[in-house]
Parts: sequence; structure tokens; C-alpha cells
Amino acid sequence: MNWPAGGVNEAARRATGGLLQRALHLDGVLLALLALLAGIGVVVLYSAFGGRIEPVHDHLIRLGIGLGVLVVAAQIPPWRLARLAPWVFGAVLLLLVAVLVAGQIGGGARRWLDLGVIGFQPSELMKLALPMMVAWLMARGPLPVSLGRAAITVLVIAVPVGLIGAQPDLGTAVLVAAAGASVLFLGGIGWRLMGLMAVLVSAAAPLLWFFGMQDYQRQRVLTFLDPERDPLGAGYNIIQSQIAIGSGGVSGKGWLNGTQAHLEFIPERHTDFVFAVMAEEFGLFGVIMILAVYLAIIARGLWIAHEAQDNFSRLLAGGLTLTFFVYCFVNIGMVSGLLPVVGLPLPLVSYGGSSMVTLLAGFGILMAIHTHRRMWSS
Repeated sequence: MNWPAGGVNEAARRATGGLLQRALHLDGVLLALLALLAGIGVVVLYSAFGGRIEPVHDHLIRLGIGLGVLVVAAQIPPWRLARLAPWVFGAVLLLLVAVLVAGQIGGGARRWLDLGVIGFQPSELMKLALPMMVAWLMARGPLPVSLGRAAITVLVIAVPVGLIGAQPDLGTAVLVAAAGASVLFLGGIGWRLMGLMAVLVSAAAPLLWFFGMQDYQRQRVLTFLDPERDPLGAGYNIIQSQIAIGSGGVSGKGWLNGTQAHLEFIPERHTDFVFAVMAEEFGLFGVIMILAVYLAIIARGLWIAHEAQDNFSRLLAGGLTLTFFVYCFVNIGMVSGLLPVVGLPLPLVSYGGSSMVTLLAGFGILMAIHTHRRMWSS
């Protein structure tokens, strides 16, 4: 047998890559980066839970479920996603209406639908359904989009964002809005249109403040502007998080040695504020490492979008990637005190279920766009 240049190792690498891409429709590079990020998350969560293995075991089970969803999503060709986009969007929109009518109330919010066997948040599905719908709308005509098509698209984005905000769930509403706006931005809207949208948003801000936000949401914004105004109340989370990040220094206090986390000064240390735990224990080196992994994932996603064969695939891949960027940016920004707290977990690191599965499903769609493109061109 004649091995290709590079010897047996090169042949094995190509065979493995071919298996991933042709048989399972998985992108090996992106899959390896996601596995690395998930591995970092498991290490940090073990410390955040005080060395308890039971919650980490539950987290691994959810990761396994998410991986299964990723593999399933990767099998769906982009052309089929384009056909399904309006139907999926319509179905999830109806589920959001059902949540407001008959959803479960918990913690002062109505966000869940109880199906008897399981309960789930339809707003999580909208993180995928909306960018699919916006990409479908914009791919039906020439790019960049005209003012009329952009106005229709903004309306399509505003409806689910409004329904999610009414639950209320500000964090998910922000992320869903970012998912739709990312696709619209990639569609090539002009600077004039962007300026007009900025003016409209600014004009609507007072209405949102007085009529669209709950008291606790307004309190979060005020706390962001001045955490010291209530250091033992609303500002406590941010102050303790900043102390943990700063105390980590350059090299950190060491794994399992974070005092802010293990003495329970950091609230929600295994979910929204897990970044503070990592920064305290691994320091600046750890922060740079995880940021590098996030940037590598985002770069791979943008490359997949660049290589896509059609406008729908290109817009969808780019939109999903930019949404992931917003996810990371908002969580790290709020934990660092640079943004108001909106209740978003750190992607693939925080303890959680539905958001992690949704994220991995989105990466499955990214892999489908890339690997099916390779099949068509072969």
C-alpha cells in the first residue's frame, strides 16, 4: 500500500477527518475546540461546587445530550433548513404565546411550558429559529437589503423579542435580539439605515425604562452605574465578583484554592459568575487561555460562514457565530462590571442544561453548513 506524503500518521489523520466530515458531517477542528472548552468548564465547575462530583456528573450528562443534539443537527442539509425556517419560526412563536397564556411561574417570571414529562423554555429555541428565519428572509432577494425588506426584518425580530421580554427574561431577549440583528447586519444594511435604527432605539429607551422594564431590571442598570450605592444588596454580586477577579492576579491562587468561591462570597458561582471563579484560581493566564479558545471558535465559525455556498448558509453561519460572540461578551462583561447583570451563563462552561443544548445545536448547524458544502463540491 502506498501511503500519502507524511506517512502513517498523516494517512490516519485524513481518514479520521474523512469519517467525521462524510459519515457524521462533523467538523473536526470545531469539535476539538468545543471539547477543549467543555473540558475547561468541567475543571472549573468541580472547584465551583467545592469538589463535589455529583453536580459535575449531572453536567457531563447534559453535555452528552448536547453532543447528541449537535450530531443530529449536523445531519440536516442547509437547503432543508432553509425550507423549514418559516415553519420552525412560526411554531416557536406560537409556543412563546402559549408561555404567556399558560406557562409555569417561577421566581416571579413565566418562562416554562410544562409538558407533563418534561418542562422547557421555548425562548431557548428562538435563539436558533430567529436567525434561521431572518437568513431565509434576506436570502430571498438581492443583498444588501433594501429599506423595505430591512423594516420587515426588524418587525420579525421585534415580535419574539417582545414576547420574551414580557415573560420577563431580559437576558434571553437581548441574546435573541442579537441573533436576529447579527444576520441583518451581515446582510449588508447601509450606514444610513444603521443610524436610523440607532435613533429609533434611543428614542424608545425612555419608554422601555418606564413601561417595558420591571423594577428589578431597572435596579440592575442603576447598580451597574454605581455598585457602591447598595454594597450589601443589589451591588453585592458585582462587587464580590470584581474582588475575586482582581485577587487572582497574574497566575491565580491555584485550582480549588479560591477563597471568594469556597467561602461562598461569589453568588451563582457555578452559573452566571463562573468566570470569576476561574479568574480567581487561574489568574490572568487562565483568562487569556479561555479567551483564546473562545476567539478560536469564533474565528472557525466566521471561516465556515465565508466558505458557505449560498446566501442563506452564509448569513445563518455568520449570525450563529456572532450570537456566540455576544453570549461570551455579555457574560464576561457583566461579571467584570462592564455591563449590567442580565442573567446569561458563560457558554459551555457554566452549569446548565437548556442553554448548553441550544448552543451545541447551533454548532451542529454550523458543521452541517460546512460539511455538506464539501460534499456538494466533491
